[in-house]
Amino acid sequence: MRIVAGTFSSRKIEAPKGYDTRPTLDIVRGAVFSSLGCYFDGGLFLDLYAGSGANGLEALSRGFDKTIFVDNDRKAILAIKSNINNLEIEDKSEVLYMSDKKALEYFKNNNYIFDMVYLDPPYQKQHNETIMEFLLENGLLKDGSRIIIESDKNDIFDKTIISKNGILKPIKDALYGNTRITYYRKEEQ
Repeated sequence: MRIVAGTFSSRKIEAPKGYDTRPTLDIVRGAVFSSLGCYFDGGLFLDLYAGSGANGLEALSRGFDKTIFVDNDRKAILAIKSNINNLEIEDKSEVLYMSDKKALEYFKNNNYIFDMVYLDPPYQKQHNETIMEFLLENGLLKDGSRIIIESDKNDIFDKTIISKNGILKPIKDALYGNTRITYYRKEEQ
């Protein structure tokens, strides 16, 4: 695996050992970030279910100020920390070894506001709509922020989510082999 573009272009990154994680393919990651504008001028990126951390590392390489990496697998956390150390970006990274639910409560209690969120849970354990509802209802998304969902090609996410804090609308859907990428954008109500 490698970082596709930006400051750390072509730098190799390691994935956790074993079969507990399913890293995003380089070609898919490259296509996702290119479709979002390729490079970014700062912001806070959330890599929930981070695995190797490849998506969050790609975000940092392309200009995000900081990435929060969350995973509840010890091997994944070790791989993420190793990748961060190898790239010498400890000051731009926060690694949380906890479940998605604990992480969401942590973000709520510490007033995080994200510019972009990448959701790539194990396909059989998805509850993406619940996570999106929580992020929106608790004011954890900036206006114009994006949520990207990576899922199996047969999974469809097309529900518009409405709360007092705005609207999350599905804006794009793309297939890459067996992988579906669904894009949401937060808008004012």
